[in-house]
Amino acid sequence: MCCELNVYWHQRLEMLPFRTYSSCSGGCWILGAGIWKSNISHLRFPGHIVFLHSGVKAIQVLMSMFSVVFQVGAIVITPTRELATQIDEVISHFRKHFPQFSQCLLIGGKNPMEDIERFKAGGGNILVATPGRLVDMFRRKAEGLDLASAVKSLDVLVLDEADRLLDMGFEASLNTILDFLPKQRRTGLFSATQTQEVENLVRAGLRNPVRISVKEKGVAASNTQKTPTRLQNYYMICKADDKFNQLVHFLRQHKPEKHLVFFSTCACVEYYGKALESLVKNVKIMCIHGKMKHKRNKIFTEFRKLPSGVLVCTDVMARGIDIPEVNWVLQYDPPSSASAFVHRCGRTARIGHQGNALVFLLPMEETYINFLAINQKCPMEEMQLQTNVANVLPKLKSLALADRAVYEKGMKAFVSYIQAYAKHECSLIFRLKDLDFPSLARGFALLKLPRMPELKGKSFSDFTPVDVDTDSIAFKDKNREKQRQKFLEQRRKERQEQEGKRKFTRNKAWSKQKAKKEKKKKMTAKRKKEEGSDVEDGDMEELLNDTRLLKRLKKGKISEEEFEKKLLCRGKDVQLGPASGSDSEG
Repeated sequence: MCCELNVYWHQRLEMLPFRTYSSCSGGCWILGAGIWKSNISHLRFPGHIVFLHSGVKAIQVLMSMFSVVFQVGAIVITPTRELATQIDEVISHFRKHFPQFSQCLLIGGKNPMEDIERFKAGGGNILVATPGRLVDMFRRKAEGLDLASAVKSLDVLVLDEADRLLDMGFEASLNTILDFLPKQRRTGLFSATQTQEVENLVRAGLRNPVRISVKEKGVAASNTQKTPTRLQNYYMICKADDKFNQLVHFLRQHKPEKHLVFFSTCACVEYYGKALESLVKNVKIMCIHGKMKHKRNKIFTEFRKLPSGVLVCTDVMARGIDIPEVNWVLQYDPPSSASAFVHRCGRTARIGHQGNALVFLLPMEETYINFLAINQKCPMEEMQLQTNVANVLPKLKSLALADRAVYEKGMKAFVSYIQAYAKHECSLIFRLKDLDFPSLARGFALLKLPRMPELKGKSFSDFTPVDVDTDSIAFKDKNREKQRQKFLEQRRKERQEQEGKRKFTRNKAWSKQKAKKEKKKKMTAKRKKEEGSDVEDGDMEELLNDTRLLKRLKKGKISEEEFEKKLLCRGKDVQLGPASGSDSEG
């Protein structure tokens, strides 16, 4: 069986795009042959090698196990649904020649009951899952799924993009999953970066770990370009109120090609994606971001099949995702970290193909170019501003005036952009205080500036709000507009009630208010007197006299000797004058 399997692997490898083994590929193949006898951490391999290795190893292990449909032998955990879907496809490619094994994809965005029924019907010797959905499946025993029992014989666990798993807040989910799994297993932890969080996960989840790192050494490492050699990197310096015009012009000039357009926030994706649909005709525009629940899987699958089009996205698509034949990666907003810049660019020029990447920068951000060249070994060429560019911002404003949905999306996008900018990792380059807010607001085609802490107390003469009552802008969607009107009516009634209460209070007789205050004052004095009633009158008088004496000393009206003498005379019932006595006293 082993010989048959090895012959099969070589036949499958010959069908793949690469013809020679790089040092990384060779390392991965050697890894599959022997090192998996131990736990492995911190592997740094290209995405397609990781996909291949995850699938190959899972089936290799299963070949040595007794084939039971509902016995899980391998689990692959990834941070995103898109990455899980791709790994599932790779495993399917190899598994179709071994029909005795079954696999199951468990990701969010689908009905969990469908996943349960699919597992109960066909089993899953190999599970490819995202952390949240896998934890949910472990807790579905009441629905007839006993996944905890099914994983008792688990032999292989693969944690792909482990650093991203932790960055996205899956640490608690991973700990829950590890509690369900047997301690005696082989674990592969794949990570592009070595963070303290990853180190903690290695200590907690791996027994006898073996660390493998593929990297250049010495002078070669310091001069090695981190982006593919077939990737052409460009940057464009333009003002905030011209950036969107340049983007629209670029997309109109490259309609037959396939593009990924990266924005910094989900709200920006929603807003500019909607705008591009109206402004760039005869091009398929699709949007995807992390807050999408049910549409993400469908959109991702559909875009991968398209020969051309535009996918407007956040960094949810920046790592590990393999989309065929992407011609351009356009970074409308620079990423929050320098390493994410390289990951974004890596969505094009994959497996030997030609690719291009362009980042739009504001004039104040130009030093970012030198920073990337030094920090990420990523040289770039400048792309000049396009001439004869149409101004599409008035059109975008008219869209906002015609539909409240566009207006509200624009406001949310502006706020989210500023908040993301304030949290940028390279804060010495991306400084919030240096932002040209009026130019930025014009670039978002805002009708007016929103109320937010970052703009509080500032006035901008360069920005002219539209002379329109924004409350009068209606939704095109009649149901949403009906709900909005209902909400506005309810708010009007609440305001009227509050104003009525205020008027009633304001018209109260002044004499009654004064009497109420006097009564309250007397009650407070009485309460204080009762609380201090356990103090004898003589003691209180003595304390007051000492206080007066101390005040006179501080004012310099008596000397320290006189102060001590008068204190000693207390026992002899010496009577002191008032605190305001003359200097000749004593």
